Amino acid sequence: MKKGILLLAISFVLATTLSAQEKYFTKTGKINFISKAQIENIEALNRSVTAVLDTKTGNLQFAVLMKGFEFEKALMQEHFNENYVESHKYPKSDFKGAVVNNADINYSKDGTYKAKVKGMLTIHGETKPVETEGTIQVKGGKLITDAVFGVSLADYNIEIPKIVKDNIAKMVNIEVECTLDPLK
Repeated sequence: MKKGILLLAISFVLATTLSAQEKYFTKTGKINFISKAQIENIEALNRSVTAVLDTKTGNLQFAVLMKGFEFEKALMQEHFNENYVESHKYPKSDFKGAVVNNADINYSKDGTYKAKVKGMLTIHGETKPVETEGTIQVKGGKLITDAVFGVSLADYNIEIPKIVKDNIAKMVNIEVECTLDPLK
């Protein structure tokens, strides 16, 4: 009888551990930002975004080093880091929030689910609320997240010199895409 109870308890613990992965993680997420302005479009990509999602609570965090953004032109990258986001003073940006409709997502079943995300975004030392919709795709034990939202440069005290004000949009689009693996 004791062996049966012990075997049942071990089986339950193993089944719970194997089927209830709660935290997912990546260091290779992508953030792309796009500035569409009258004179030119500016685009940059960062492929070293760190992200963690707790599927039990819906809590979500992203962090990105500003110097990790790669531009088509080296001069754009230099101006971005030195003059606009001041990477030497504000080396990283982050988002801390949650999937507010977390109960609607079945993390144990492959499929694509709509996700509503709400939280606080910090850029250039300024923290502002952000809300957006995206998707979470559950595929083969991994989570693929995808979202797009707009950011006003003025909200984050990023000043654009008058001489190039027509070259840079006042509102930039941020695209986030991450493939998260179970955190071990």
